[in-house]
Amino acid sequence: MSEIGRTRASILRGCGIAAVAFVLSLSAARAENTLDMAPDPDQSRAEYEQVSKDITLSSERLAKLAADIATIKKDHASITAALIQSAMTEQKLGQDIEDIGAKLEGLKGEEQKIRASLAARRDVLAEVLGALQRMGLNPPPAILVKPEDALSSVRSAILLGAVVPELRQQTEILLADLKEQSRVTASIEAERTRLTAAVGEQTAEKKRLSMLLEAKQKLEADTQTALAAEKQRSQALAAKAGSLKELIASLEADKERKAADAAKAAEQKPADADKVSAQPELASLPVPEANQLAAAAPFSALQGQIALPVIGKIKRRYGADDGNGAVMLGDMVATQSGAIVTAPADGNVLYAGPFRSYGQLLILNAGDGYHVVLAGMSRISVASGQSVLAGEPVGAMGEARVASTSASKNGNATPELYVEFRKDGKPVDPTPWWADRFSGRT
Repeated sequence: MSEIGRTRASILRGCGIAAVAFVLSLSAARAENTLDMAPDPDQSRAEYEQVSKDITLSSERLAKLAADIATIKKDHASITAALIQSAMTEQKLGQDIEDIGAKLEGLKGEEQKIRASLAARRDVLAEVLGALQRMGLNPPPAILVKPEDALSSVRSAILLGAVVPELRQQTEILLADLKEQSRVTASIEAERTRLTAAVGEQTAEKKRLSMLLEAKQKLEADTQTALAAEKQRSQALAAKAGSLKELIASLEADKERKAADAAKAAEQKPADADKVSAQPELASLPVPEANQLAAAAPFSALQGQIALPVIGKIKRRYGADDGNGAVMLGDMVATQSGAIVTAPADGNVLYAGPFRSYGQLLILNAGDGYHVVLAGMSRISVASGQSVLAGEPVGAMGEARVASTSASKNGNATPELYVEFRKDGKPVDPTPWWADRFSGRT
């Protein structure tokens, strides 16, 4: 074979490689709907919702959880400590899930860019490959068969020599893109596996929390009558209050009145009666003093140290437009379905229950003239009059389809927790109190 013939054969072999690569790129692009929309920021949470629906705990796992609960000493301090530790574990898993979701979105963004790159070169490569295919179907004659065709062969070789280097470069880019796409796809599957495992662990921890709460409720059976009376009284005050400010003021006034009555009654009792009745009175307290920190720091000193009461992202901040023509008086945190809500600081439960448009409302008296307001939960696990420690579970968010949610672009609904801090009855910006990870500060 002549030199020109060998050159042409080599060129056509190179063109064959390019054609194969191009066909593969078109197949990959078609299979994944190349021109999809940009990744939805709520997609990772929607994926979590789907996985969590599919997770069920085995009977063996449930039995192990029950055995773990049985080994805990049945006193208030032990159960409270176990609740705080379990809530910390659940929230750590929740944060892991958020991080995995963010990584998934980043990988999906890379995948979209690769698909767009493949799609952008589709027309150019199709034209070049079409021309090469036509040449292959009607190739110029070999130079040694008919000498008069030598000029035609040389012209074809010159044309191919000009076209193929560019085509080969495009082919190398294509192959690199396809290899990167395979890597990204494998990474996405690995992150989805991690997500499934984390959701399974979180489901087990939520079950542990519910079992601990049941144990705590049984332990506090003796105080249920007092708690029920307290709840009835606070709900009566809530029915009369026209605003959150009025509710807090009336609850605080009622608390002061009861304290004054108790002090007056104590002054009127004989000394011997005090000794006899001291033990029963202590026994009737909703939460013993041992459950409170001996030297709790004032709330004002906790700036930069408080974690969000629920794992999620602050979507709307204090002072921003609330969407109804007014401004936000607190922060709105978008979170996961069924997320555990914890007390952001030590305090006493001033109110727990439904209140007007707030839905399920929890008000904590954090001392130092501060109150913490939490709204948007589907369930509250504490009662008026109880004391709670920072990190102790106080409630849970609803599922994605229930009240106090916001609709996302993909049609799912994201549960949101409203957090408001008040000082002497007036809302204050909670941002200075959030730990750096949650405040957005660096």
